[in-house]
Amino acid sequence: MSQSYRYTLGSKTYQFNNLAQLMAKATPQRSGDSLAGVIASSAEERAVAQMTLAEVPLKTFLNDALIPYEDDEITRLIIDEHDTNAFAAIAHLTVGDFRNWLLSDHATSHVLATIRAGITPEMAAAVSKIMRNQDLILVAKKCHVTTAFRNTIGLPGHLSTRLQPNHPTDNVNGIAASILDGLLYGSGDAVIGINPATDNVAQAIKLMRLMDDVIEKYQIPTQSCVLTHVTNTIECIEAGAPVDLVFQSIGGTEATNSSFGFNLNTLAEAQDAAQSLKRGTVGNNVMYFETGQGSSLSANAHHGLDQQTCETRAYAVARKFKPLLVNTVVGFIGPEYLFDGKEITRAGFEDHFCAKLLGVPMGCDVCYTNHAEADQNDMDNLLTLLGVAGCSFVMGIPGSDDIMLNYQTTSFHDALYARRVLGLRPAPEFELWLAKMNIMTDTQQHILSDTLPSQFARSLKALSGGQP
Repeated sequence: MSQSYRYTLGSKTYQFNNLAQLMAKATPQRSGDSLAGVIASSAEERAVAQMTLAEVPLKTFLNDALIPYEDDEITRLIIDEHDTNAFAAIAHLTVGDFRNWLLSDHATSHVLATIRAGITPEMAAAVSKIMRNQDLILVAKKCHVTTAFRNTIGLPGHLSTRLQPNHPTDNVNGIAASILDGLLYGSGDAVIGINPATDNVAQAIKLMRLMDDVIEKYQIPTQSCVLTHVTNTIECIEAGAPVDLVFQSIGGTEATNSSFGFNLNTLAEAQDAAQSLKRGTVGNNVMYFETGQGSSLSANAHHGLDQQTCETRAYAVARKFKPLLVNTVVGFIGPEYLFDGKEITRAGFEDHFCAKLLGVPMGCDVCYTNHAEADQNDMDNLLTLLGVAGCSFVMGIPGSDDIMLNYQTTSFHDALYARRVLGLRPAPEFELWLAKMNIMTDTQQHILSDTLPSQFARSLKALSGGQP
């Protein structure tokens, strides 16, 4: 049963009609919530909402569903799979107490792992709303989420990269050149993942075979993915294509995912199909999900909730299917939802913190569109601080400019910078391969070789007809 909330400050009493409104009013300012009409009317009202939210018991979120149980399969997933035994250790806390506990030395990495199944997305979203950026970074760094397929992602002290060789016409030579470029910078251990310009089953199979040929030829301990619709990937598997990972963009409400053309049963079918191929060598996490604040609002499927709470509910979907990779495409949806570098940065910290707290292997596409009030310096700041926070992976794109999707993100040398300045390393299996191929002469210091690796040199010579 939904209840109202009141807070008296001086001679003024603030009224919040229900938990959803309180959550929205407590959210740090962003353009999407303003567009939805759920934002606090002033900085004072936001501060009051945050103080009020801090007094809400965590148990409230189990009894007061923000979207009714009977109306939404994501709500049913959250409630039905909540682990009361894991929750017992924090069941007596309010949201404010939970923040203080998370920041304490009692909340070790081991302890956080034992309670994650007892934390609902709404609890995670609520506590994030009353935390400073440094709080989000500190707690996220303590949350270790490790997954595996042909290598191991998410180990402490490591930062992986998705090599994203997109091409506006899916030109095979252009894609191959980008893959080579990325590998020579030590990029690609999270996945070699292509957004196809032409999105159909035949084209997806063509690109899958291209990446599989490269991985097999050079024995690269990584995985490939064509970021096509989940139903296309199921058809690719049925056609005998070399599918490593199944991709799908996901949202935090059933209506959002319906607008994307799938439901939880679809994802379960795809997961079973991919796992049946047994293509992993060190693990069998086969799903790859992307999220982003504003997706539910843009689909008119947010049920009046603020966009960050909707985003965090998507992590319940991700957690259900034990993915290898999840990333928030944090600035991609545009300034209508995250207006400038400050809002994008805050959203990146929130998404990373909430996902890791829930046990989701979160990376980040540190990015912005060309009409946002942001620039590459904003992205440098976010990249660096996410690296400090233990982000699982970031993107690697030639020159940081995706010429197919037309947005700005992080480049191969940006990822190399983050590894060098923060002392982070690629996935261990991939690091050994970089040394074996002589791509790096010193993998601990990330020193690149001065010469082209001999195997790549021979392949390029063959492509040029034997000419040097």
